[in-house]
Amino acid sequence: MTARILLLGADGQVGWELRRALLPLGEVVAMNRAQADLSDLAALRALLERERPDVVVNAAAYTAVDKAENDADRAMRVNAEAPAVLAQHVAAHGGWLVHYSTDYVFDGAKASPYVETDPPAPRSVYGRSKLAGEQAIAQSGCRHLVLRTSWVYAARGGNFARTMLRLAGERDALRIVADQTGAPTSAELIADVTGLALHRLQTDPVLAASAPGLYHLAAAGATTWHGYARFVIERGLALGLPLRCTPDRVEPIATADYPLPAPRPANSRLDCGKLESTFALRLPQWDIQVGRLLAELAG
Repeated sequence: MTARILLLGADGQVGWELRRALLPLGEVVAMNRAQADLSDLAALRALLERERPDVVVNAAAYTAVDKAENDADRAMRVNAEAPAVLAQHVAAHGGWLVHYSTDYVFDGAKASPYVETDPPAPRSVYGRSKLAGEQAIAQSGCRHLVLRTSWVYAARGGNFARTMLRLAGERDALRIVADQTGAPTSAELIADVTGLALHRLQTDPVLAASAPGLYHLAAAGATTWHGYARFVIERGLALGLPLRCTPDRVEPIATADYPLPAPRPANSRLDCGKLESTFALRLPQWDIQVGRLLAELAG
Protein backbone atom coordinates (compact mmCIF):
# COMPACT_ATOMS: atom_id res chain seq x y z
CA MET A 1 0.00 0.00 0.00
CA THR A 2 1.38 3.39 -1.01
CA ALA A 3 1.85 5.80 1.87
CA ARG A 4 0.33 9.28 1.77
CA ILE A 5 3.00 11.65 3.09
CA LEU A 6 2.25 15.21 4.19
CA LEU A 7 5.40 17.33 4.00
CA LEU A 8 5.30 20.66 5.84
CA GLY A 9 7.87 23.38 5.25
CA ALA A 10 8.46 22.13 1.71
CA ASP A 11 10.28 25.28 0.54
CA GLY A 12 12.83 25.39 3.36
CA GLN A 13 16.35 24.02 3.14
CA VAL A 14 15.50 20.56 4.47
CA GLY A 15 11.98 20.58 3.04
CA TRP A 16 13.23 21.21 -0.49
CA GLU A 17 15.51 18.17 -0.30
CA LEU A 18 12.73 16.10 1.27
CA ARG A 19 10.55 16.74 -1.79
CA ARG A 20 13.04 14.55 -3.66
CA ALA A 21 13.97 12.04 -0.97
CA LEU A 22 10.39 11.11 -0.04
CA LEU A 23 9.10 10.54 -3.57
CA PRO A 24 10.05 6.82 -3.74
CA LEU A 25 8.05 6.14 -0.57
CA GLY A 26 4.59 7.14 -1.75
CA GLU A 27 2.36 10.08 -2.60
CA VAL A 28 3.93 13.29 -1.29
CA VAL A 29 1.67 16.23 -0.51
CA ALA A 30 4.16 19.10 -0.21
CA MET A 31 3.02 22.25 1.59
CA ASN A 32 4.98 25.48 1.90
CA ARG A 33 4.42 28.19 4.51
CA ALA A 34 1.74 29.94 2.43
CA GLN A 35 -0.21 26.68 2.15
CA ALA A 36 0.32 25.53 5.74
CA ASP A 37 1.20 28.24 8.26
CA LEU A 38 2.11 26.50 11.52
CA SER A 39 1.24 29.61 13.50
CA ASP A 40 -2.45 29.04 12.59
CA LEU A 41 -3.28 26.01 14.70
CA ALA A 42 -6.95 25.84 13.67
CA ALA A 43 -6.01 25.81 9.98
CA LEU A 44 -3.39 23.16 10.71
CA ARG A 45 -5.98 20.90 12.34
CA ALA A 46 -8.30 21.39 9.36
CA LEU A 47 -5.47 20.51 6.96
CA LEU A 48 -4.74 17.28 8.80
CA GLU A 49 -8.39 16.26 8.78
CA ARG A 50 -8.66 17.02 5.08
CA GLU A 51 -5.46 15.28 3.95
CA ARG A 52 -5.51 12.30 6.38
CA PRO A 53 -1.80 11.47 5.86
CA ASP A 54 -0.18 8.17 6.79
CA VAL A 55 3.08 10.01 7.52
CA VAL A 56 3.61 13.63 8.55
CA VAL A 57 7.10 15.03 7.97
CA ASN A 58 7.46 18.41 9.66
CA ALA A 59 10.32 20.39 8.17
CA ALA A 60 8.69 23.72 9.09
CA ALA A 61 9.96 25.71 12.05
CA TYR A 62 10.59 29.16 13.47
CA THR A 63 14.35 29.33 12.90
CA ALA A 64 15.14 33.04 13.35
CA VAL A 65 17.24 32.36 16.45
CA ASP A 66 17.98 35.97 17.39
CA LYS A 67 14.56 37.35 16.44
CA ALA A 68 12.94 34.73 18.68
CA GLU A 69 14.36 36.44 21.77
CA ASN A 70 11.74 39.17 21.27
CA ASP A 71 9.12 37.02 19.55
CA ALA A 72 8.71 34.20 22.06
CA ASP A 73 4.96 33.69 21.61
CA ARG A 74 5.22 33.05 17.88
CA ALA A 75 8.34 30.89 18.27
CA MET A 76 6.55 28.77 20.87
CA ARG A 77 3.41 28.47 18.76
CA VAL A 78 5.30 27.29 15.66
CA ASN A 79 7.98 25.17 17.35
CA ALA A 80 5.97 23.67 20.23
CA GLU A 81 2.21 24.08 19.89
CA ALA A 82 2.03 23.17 16.20
CA PRO A 83 4.10 19.97 16.65
CA ALA A 84 1.75 19.09 19.52
CA VAL A 85 -1.20 19.40 17.10
CA LEU A 86 0.58 17.15 14.60
CA ALA A 87 1.40 14.59 17.28
CA GLN A 88 -2.16 14.53 18.61
CA HIS A 89 -3.49 13.86 15.11
CA VAL A 90 -1.00 11.04 14.47
CA ALA A 91 -1.73 9.53 17.89
CA ALA A 92 -5.45 9.54 17.14
CA HIS A 93 -5.31 8.32 13.53
CA GLY A 94 -2.16 6.19 13.36
CA GLY A 95 0.88 6.52 11.14
CA TRP A 96 4.19 8.28 11.78
CA LEU A 97 5.39 11.78 12.61
CA VAL A 98 8.91 12.86 11.64
CA HIS A 99 10.04 16.11 13.27
CA TYR A 100 13.36 17.95 13.33
CA SER A 101 14.95 19.53 16.38
CA THR A 102 18.24 21.15 17.25
CA ASP A 103 21.43 21.18 19.27
CA TYR A 104 20.13 24.41 20.86
CA VAL A 105 18.20 22.28 23.36
CA PHE A 106 21.59 21.89 25.12
CA ASP A 107 23.62 24.60 26.85
CA GLY A 108 26.80 23.55 25.04
CA ALA A 109 28.82 23.17 28.24
CA LYS A 110 29.54 19.44 27.88
CA ALA A 111 33.08 18.55 26.85
CA SER A 112 32.14 15.57 24.67
CA PRO A 113 29.43 15.00 22.03
CA TYR A 114 25.87 15.01 23.34
CA VAL A 115 23.85 11.78 23.45
CA GLU A 116 20.07 11.57 23.40
CA THR A 117 19.84 10.91 27.16
CA ASP A 118 21.82 14.00 28.19
CA PRO A 119 19.60 16.44 30.10
CA PRO A 120 18.53 19.42 27.96
CA ALA A 121 19.31 22.93 29.19
CA PRO A 122 18.43 25.45 26.48
CA ARG A 123 19.77 28.98 26.90
CA SER A 124 17.68 30.72 24.23
CA VAL A 125 13.99 31.21 23.42
CA TYR A 126 14.55 29.23 20.23
CA GLY A 127 16.09 26.33 22.15
CA ARG A 128 13.31 26.33 24.74
CA SER A 129 10.63 26.35 22.02
CA LYS A 130 12.23 23.43 20.19
CA LEU A 131 12.59 21.45 23.41
CA ALA A 132 8.91 22.05 24.20
CA GLY A 133 8.06 20.65 20.77
CA GLU A 134 10.10 17.52 21.42
CA GLN A 135 8.40 17.02 24.78
CA ALA A 136 4.89 17.50 23.35
CA ILE A 137 5.54 14.85 20.70
CA ALA A 138 6.95 12.37 23.22
CA GLN A 139 4.02 12.91 25.58
CA SER A 140 1.41 12.42 22.83
CA GLY A 141 2.12 8.71 22.51
CA CYS A 142 2.25 8.89 18.70
CA ARG A 143 4.76 6.88 16.67
CA HIS A 144 7.49 9.36 15.92
CA LEU A 145 11.06 10.08 14.92
CA VAL A 146 12.44 13.30 16.38
CA LEU A 147 15.75 14.03 14.68
CA ARG A 148 18.03 16.57 16.35
CA THR A 149 20.52 18.13 13.99
CA SER A 150 22.95 21.07 13.88
CA TRP A 151 24.71 23.60 11.64
CA VAL A 152 22.35 22.88 8.73
CA TYR A 153 23.15 24.21 5.28
CA ALA A 154 21.99 23.67 1.69
CA ALA A 155 23.07 24.70 -1.79
CA ARG A 156 19.71 26.43 -2.17
CA GLY A 157 19.41 29.79 -0.42
CA GLY A 158 21.87 31.45 1.90
CA ASN A 159 24.47 29.45 3.80
CA PHE A 160 27.75 29.92 5.67
CA ALA A 161 29.91 28.63 2.81
CA ARG A 162 28.35 30.98 0.27
CA THR A 163 28.75 33.90 2.70
CA MET A 164 32.42 33.05 3.31
CA LEU A 165 33.11 32.88 -0.43
CA ARG A 166 31.45 36.25 -0.97
CA LEU A 167 33.35 37.90 1.88
CA ALA A 168 36.63 36.29 0.85
CA GLY A 169 36.13 37.72 -2.62
CA GLU A 170 35.63 41.21 -1.17
CA ARG A 171 38.12 41.35 1.71
CA ASP A 172 41.77 40.58 2.36
CA ALA A 173 41.11 39.16 5.86
CA LEU A 174 38.21 37.76 7.89
CA ARG A 175 37.53 37.38 11.63
CA ILE A 176 35.57 34.20 12.45
CA VAL A 177 34.45 32.65 15.75
CA ALA A 178 36.74 29.81 16.81
CA ASP A 179 35.31 28.68 20.17
CA GLN A 180 32.09 27.03 18.94
CA THR A 181 32.36 23.43 17.74
CA GLY A 182 29.97 21.40 15.61
CA ALA A 183 29.49 19.47 12.40
CA PRO A 184 28.19 21.26 9.29
CA THR A 185 25.29 19.06 8.15
CA SER A 186 23.74 19.25 4.71
CA ALA A 187 19.99 19.35 4.16
CA GLU A 188 20.60 16.72 1.48
CA LEU A 189 22.01 14.31 4.08
CA ILE A 190 19.15 14.97 6.51
CA ALA A 191 16.58 14.29 3.78
CA ASP A 192 18.31 11.14 2.54
CA VAL A 193 18.58 9.69 6.06
CA THR A 194 14.91 10.53 6.66
CA GLY A 195 13.89 8.70 3.50
CA LEU A 196 16.04 5.69 4.36
CA ALA A 197 14.68 5.52 7.90
CA LEU A 198 11.05 5.72 6.73
CA HIS A 199 11.68 3.01 4.14
CA ARG A 200 13.08 0.74 6.83
CA LEU A 201 10.05 1.44 9.04
CA GLN A 202 7.68 0.63 6.16
CA THR A 203 9.34 -2.70 5.41
CA ASP A 204 10.46 -3.99 8.82
CA PRO A 205 7.63 -4.45 11.35
CA VAL A 206 10.05 -5.46 14.11
CA LEU A 207 12.04 -2.28 13.65
CA ALA A 208 8.85 -0.21 13.42
CA ALA A 209 7.79 -1.53 16.82
CA SER A 210 11.07 -0.62 18.54
CA ALA A 211 12.35 2.44 16.66
CA PRO A 212 10.05 5.32 17.71
CA GLY A 213 11.87 7.99 19.65
CA LEU A 214 14.58 10.62 19.67
CA TYR A 215 17.76 10.48 17.55
CA HIS A 216 20.73 12.67 16.78
CA LEU A 217 21.46 13.27 13.09
CA ALA A 218 24.53 15.23 12.04
CA ALA A 219 27.51 14.71 9.80
CA ALA A 220 30.51 12.92 11.29
CA GLY A 221 33.54 14.74 12.63
CA ALA A 222 33.65 18.28 13.94
CA THR A 223 35.13 21.69 13.29
CA THR A 224 34.76 25.29 14.45
CA TRP A 225 33.25 28.13 12.45
CA HIS A 226 36.86 29.31 11.99
CA GLY A 227 37.93 25.89 10.71
CA TYR A 228 34.86 25.73 8.50
CA ALA A 229 35.72 29.12 6.96
CA ARG A 230 39.34 28.12 6.33
CA PHE A 231 38.21 24.90 4.65
CA VAL A 232 35.75 26.77 2.42
CA ILE A 233 38.36 29.32 1.33
CA GLU A 234 41.08 26.72 0.79
CA ARG A 235 38.79 24.56 -1.32
CA GLY A 236 37.41 27.59 -3.14
CA LEU A 237 40.90 28.66 -4.16
CA ALA A 238 41.65 25.11 -5.33
CA LEU A 239 38.53 25.27 -7.51
CA GLY A 240 39.81 28.46 -9.14
CA LEU A 241 37.48 30.96 -7.48
CA PRO A 242 38.79 34.57 -7.46
CA LEU A 243 39.25 35.08 -3.70
CA ARG A 244 41.27 37.88 -2.12
CA CYS A 245 41.40 36.29 1.35
CA THR A 246 43.58 33.23 1.88
CA PRO A 247 43.12 30.62 4.66
CA ASP A 248 46.00 32.05 6.70
CA ARG A 249 44.25 35.44 6.77
CA VAL A 250 41.19 34.03 8.57
CA GLU A 251 41.65 35.31 12.13
CA PRO A 252 40.16 33.29 15.04
CA ILE A 253 38.03 35.30 17.47
CA ALA A 254 35.99 34.45 20.56
CA THR A 255 32.20 34.32 20.74
CA ALA A 256 32.40 37.29 23.11
CA ASP A 257 33.95 39.32 20.29
CA TYR A 258 30.85 38.78 18.12
CA PRO A 259 27.87 39.25 20.46
CA LEU A 260 24.40 38.23 19.29
CA PRO A 261 20.98 38.44 21.04
CA ALA A 262 20.63 34.66 21.48
CA PRO A 263 23.47 32.69 23.11
CA ARG A 264 25.01 29.94 20.97
CA PRO A 265 26.09 26.54 22.35
CA ALA A 266 29.88 26.32 22.54
CA ASN A 267 29.62 22.58 21.91
CA SER A 268 27.10 21.53 19.24
CA ARG A 269 28.58 18.07 18.65
CA LEU A 270 25.95 15.30 18.56
CA ASP A 271 26.72 11.61 19.07
CA CYS A 272 24.80 9.82 16.29
CA GLY A 273 25.63 6.24 17.27
CA LYS A 274 22.04 5.41 18.17
CA LEU A 275 20.77 6.44 14.73
CA GLU A 276 23.55 4.60 12.93
CA SER A 277 23.02 1.36 14.85
CA THR A 278 19.21 1.42 14.74
CA PHE A 279 18.96 2.08 11.00
CA ALA A 280 22.18 0.35 9.90
CA LEU A 281 23.81 3.36 8.26
CA ARG A 282 27.01 5.37 8.44
CA LEU A 283 27.04 9.15 8.43
CA PRO A 284 29.73 10.78 6.24
CA GLN A 285 32.36 13.24 7.42
CA TRP A 286 31.23 16.86 7.29
CA ASP A 287 33.89 17.97 4.81
CA ILE A 288 32.79 15.51 2.11
CA GLN A 289 29.46 17.17 1.48
CA VAL A 290 30.77 20.69 2.05
CA GLY A 291 33.31 19.89 -0.67
CA ARG A 292 30.48 18.79 -2.98
CA LEU A 293 28.61 22.01 -2.20
CA LEU A 294 31.65 24.11 -3.09
CA ALA A 295 32.16 22.24 -6.36
CA GLU A 296 28.53 22.95 -7.18
CA LEU A 297 28.86 26.65 -6.30
CA ALA A 298 32.03 26.88 -8.40
CA GLY A 299 30.08 25.59 -11.40
